[in-house]
Amino acid sequence: MEEALYLKNSYLKEWEAQVVSVNQEKYIVLDKTAFYPNSGGQPYDTGTITKISDGKTFRVVYVGKFSGKISHEVDKEGLQEGDKVKCNIDWDRRYILMRLHTAAHVISEVINKETGAMITGNQLDTGKCRIDFSVDEFDREKLKGYEKIANEIISKNIDVTYEFKSREDVLKDPNMTKLAKGLEGLPKEVKILRIVRIGDFDYQADGGTHVKNTKEIGKIEFIDFVNKGKNNRRIYFKLA
Repeated sequence: MEEALYLKNSYLKEWEAQVVSVNQEKYIVLDKTAFYPNSGGQPYDTGTITKISDGKTFRVVYVGKFSGKISHEVDKEGLQEGDKVKCNIDWDRRYILMRLHTAAHVISEVINKETGAMITGNQLDTGKCRIDFSVDEFDREKLKGYEKIANEIISKNIDVTYEFKSREDVLKDPNMTKLAKGLEGLPKEVKILRIVRIGDFDYQADGGTHVKNTKEIGKIEFIDFVNKGKNNRRIYFKLA
């Protein structure tokens, strides 16, 4: 199984790797990768893979995880098994998503602490993001008030750290997730899970990319609220 470098270092922008397999001429598996695959509400990374032998560059247009393997879809044919390559992530895009993902953890913990609500859905984007919560009452003023609390937490410049725990240990603590579906929704094939901690404020099992300190987020802004039906409220937010 290839090494997912982003789990230990979200700031890795370039690295060298070797092509392990090629499917249909354009789906590439590497022995190690920092490209994040589309999952958990966080979009896939884009960037380039360059063949070291001749300098030919391939655009990475999609990254997904299939049968436990991270697959990189490139824009043209030419890569072969065994090729040594240099990889580069589109950093500006990635860094925005890192800031937003950490912000989403702050928002989810604030609302959970204030209301007990859990996340029923989420989707990050470089512009407008959304999180759905199981909040009983649809009150725009109350929901807007959580923005101020979240920004107060962010402004405290809290360090964001990682640790790794066995699946068994994680399942013993229901607070390890703010997802309504709970920890049982975590992939069964993953035996070691990463825990993302925002100081003493929040900790969650999570495989996405994050900033090192909440100060990197800047500020967030709630831009819309939608009533999605019984016990389901949607908040749209962005970086301010």
